[in-house]
Amino acid sequence: MNLNTKINDWIKADPIRWQALEIAAALELKDWCLAAGFVRNLVWDKLHHYPQPTPLSDIDLIYFDPSDISPERDVFFETSLRSRSALNWSVKNQARMHLRNNDHPYLNTLDAMSYWVEIETAVGIQLSVTGELLILAPFGLNGLSQLTITLNDKRPKPADFYARITEKRWLETWPQLKLVNNSLLTDI
Repeated sequence: MNLNTKINDWIKADPIRWQALEIAAALELKDWCLAAGFVRNLVWDKLHHYPQPTPLSDIDLIYFDPSDISPERDVFFETSLRSRSALNWSVKNQARMHLRNNDHPYLNTLDAMSYWVEIETAVGIQLSVTGELLILAPFGLNGLSQLTITLNDKRPKPADFYARITEKRWLETWPQLKLVNNSLLTDI
């Protein structure tokens, strides 16, 4: 069974993640997914054979809608989501995020994810209107399946990379993770 199929099965068996997908899908946002730790942490938990998923600090809902890039719109969606569940939602329109990151405008959600600091974090999942789970992963799923953490060449900031690993305590929570040694990591 490939990792894509396993992720689908794991999400369906996780009541919190399934509920989050249903709630997010009800917003009917353009080009959206639940991303970052929502998928990444679940895969790392399963590959570490943890009996229960590690707690999610938040649920990252990302979408792409250039028709309204105001931060207030994201706050509106967060408020709406929090009124439907006790989950800690973080909503970000990726059509705006290039401004914060000093990048060229992103084309869509998948393109925006391709600029995230770690390759393994750039994975999301969406519940389609037909009830199918769709995985978005600009770099594929190999890094997740190999338990690696890889600095993204498009976001060559080793200090940010190491800070995230330390602050989020990834190596303590998932001790089998391995940092990928690429040329960018030797700069720090």
